Amino acid sequence: MLSILIPVYNYDILPLVSELVKQCNSCGIIFEIICLDDASQRFILENQRINLFENASYSVLEKNIGRSAIRNLLAEKAVYENLLFLDADTIPVHDNFISNYISEIKNKAVFGGLLYENKKPLPEQILRWIYGKKREALSLSERNKNPSNTALVSNLLIKKEILNHFPFDENLTKYGYEDLLFFAILKSNQIEIKHIENPVFHLNLESSSLFLSKTKNALENLVLLDYLNKISKKESKIIRSFDRLKKLKLTSLFNFVFKKSEQKIERNLLSDKPSLFLFDIYKLGYYCFLKTK
Repeated sequence: MLSILIPVYNYDILPLVSELVKQCNSCGIIFEIICLDDASQRFILENQRINLFENASYSVLEKNIGRSAIRNLLAEKAVYENLLFLDADTIPVHDNFISNYISEIKNKAVFGGLLYENKKPLPEQILRWIYGKKREALSLSERNKNPSNTALVSNLLIKKEILNHFPFDENLTKYGYEDLLFFAILKSNQIEIKHIENPVFHLNLESSSLFLSKTKNALENLVLLDYLNKISKKESKIIRSFDRLKKLKLTSLFNFVFKKSEQKIERNLLSDKPSLFLFDIYKLGYYCFLKTK
């Protein structure tokens, strides 16, 4: 028995739900698909067709509650013990996606992986595509080196009892680091994440400018999590790097250099040949700025 949970925001999820229904029926399992829309303005009519499926539902919230709260609400509404979280902008890579997870149902938490299509996107979407392929679309062997830090909620099978004990932190209303915090909490409570080869494609490539803006929001979340002692330098490379600068008394200098070069770095990141090295520098610089302002 499986509850598939999909948070939605301004995205057409009918193709995803159609594929999931087909695969679940093919496996002959008892299932439900719950899609909750976080007060979208687009694709509502298209997504309402999901309610025509016997075991699927789509409903729209009256007000936006955020990425963490909507996942908690989905888990609360789920009937079955086995929860499969999928992001709206994903699609299974293989037609045995559901059956692969069914064979792993005895495990407490299982992450199947994430892939990006090889076709190069539009120039204004290059940064998100390169980042995804290099930093998120990791091989199984790479993920197994650090299971908690490389898992994502975008393709996660997990027991409902775990969510009951360790819900997503609803203090995080903005984009960013909610996955890292969630898996850090599981790790601290000795809940292992099993990694398997059962990927979904991440389809929605936002513009480089939007991705940069969301990255800044994420870093504001990270500052908050650090301040509240909810994330340590063990989980975050940025916090580790900042601590090293602080010990060397270089945070003010680094922040000064960053502010002088910020626009030049942004021009690279918004170009058709962005550098992930400069992206890392940019994130650390903006984090320093937030911590020292």
